[in-house]
Amino acid sequence: MIKKLQRKFIVIATLSVFAVMLVIVGGINLANLYSTNRQIDLLLALLADNEGRFPPYDFDDDDDKLYPNEAALRLAGLSEESRFMTRYFVARVDFQGKIFQLDTSHIAALSSSGAQKLAQKALANERSSGYIDVYKYLVTGKPYGKLIVFLDCRERLAAVGRVLGASLAIGISGLAVVFLLISVFSSRVVKPVAESIEKQRRFITDASHELKTPLAIVAANVEVLTYTYGDSEWTKSIKNQIKRLGELIDDLLVLSRLDEQNQSMPGKVFSLSLLAEEIAEPYRAVALAKGLNFELYISPKIGCRGDEAGIRRLVSALLDNAFKYAGGERRVSVKLAKRGRWAVLEVFNTVDEPGSFNDEELGRIFDRFYRSDLSRARETGGYGLGLSIAKSIAESNRGTIAAKRRDGGLAFVVTLPFASVQP
Repeated sequence: MIKKLQRKFIVIATLSVFAVMLVIVGGINLANLYSTNRQIDLLLALLADNEGRFPPYDFDDDDDKLYPNEAALRLAGLSEESRFMTRYFVARVDFQGKIFQLDTSHIAALSSSGAQKLAQKALANERSSGYIDVYKYLVTGKPYGKLIVFLDCRERLAAVGRVLGASLAIGISGLAVVFLLISVFSSRVVKPVAESIEKQRRFITDASHELKTPLAIVAANVEVLTYTYGDSEWTKSIKNQIKRLGELIDDLLVLSRLDEQNQSMPGKVFSLSLLAEEIAEPYRAVALAKGLNFELYISPKIGCRGDEAGIRRLVSALLDNAFKYAGGERRVSVKLAKRGRWAVLEVFNTVDEPGSFNDEELGRIFDRFYRSDLSRARETGGYGLGLSIAKSIAESNRGTIAAKRRDGGLAFVVTLPFASVQP
């Protein structure tokens, strides 16, 4: 249990750090991408407004500005040097959609024919802006038709990729370091919980053993009274309560032992089909006596790897529970089948009030000493430990158990590791 708790802590803490890093890394790269794209758009707009040329740049003359939004251009990193660093070409198109002029003097990576093909693709896209390979274009209307400005963005996109790669590498490395630190120090975090659970387990074991002695003395005294004065209503009641207390002590000891068990997979393989049939068969007579409709749907050759004695007790506990609380249509059924890597056992019983089990009750139904209907639990002699024991057995065998509302009743679904068995 402690190891499982420690693993959950490591996973949750690591996922939390991963989520934070994802937000940080994603935010940095999105901001970088937005800034780069913004710079590209401003540069395209500048060239388009000036017929594919950089305008004169003079800080001393307020009337001769680079662009109406000069502050934005400076924030985007554009300056007088940009005219020498920017690779671009322009295409002029008439109203019939024909390219009548290409200016490729500011780019060396494309020939005139290559530039013409890109311009034709941009016209075919019928969009005012977009990317074609590593080139972003902007189409603007002019008195003669259209002006298409293409900007070579490979260096800018490569810079974005380098920032992305570096941030991912740093993020993954940081996450690995955090995971190692959490793994190393997680034992200290769960140590108080482990100590508390150990004290609780020791208390249950010690108290159970201490209770057995006075209980045995009371039982012996009742036998002497019965032998001396004969059996009576009072001695029968005492014997009944002694039996119930003995069963409660045994259940507490079973839970304590299950908590102490190692979570490693037991190595024994056995036939779960034969085990379920063997346990369910005696209940046919009980169903007949109580007027219940008892059905078995057990697939053959379903094997399981685990603790046979424990799983036997699990199946018995679920059947006992189903027969105790069967109501409504008074149906009980047991199904066993293989689903992928799992053997799935389902024990179902109808109830008097199907809507009485809400989500909160289903979530607490496996809690120790929890009973959804106290009056009926007293009538059936339950302490609310049977389903807790069933859950502990399922988990100790690397399985799961769940309660579900279905067809006017309650179904307990157990999944256990499947293993092949000889026919």
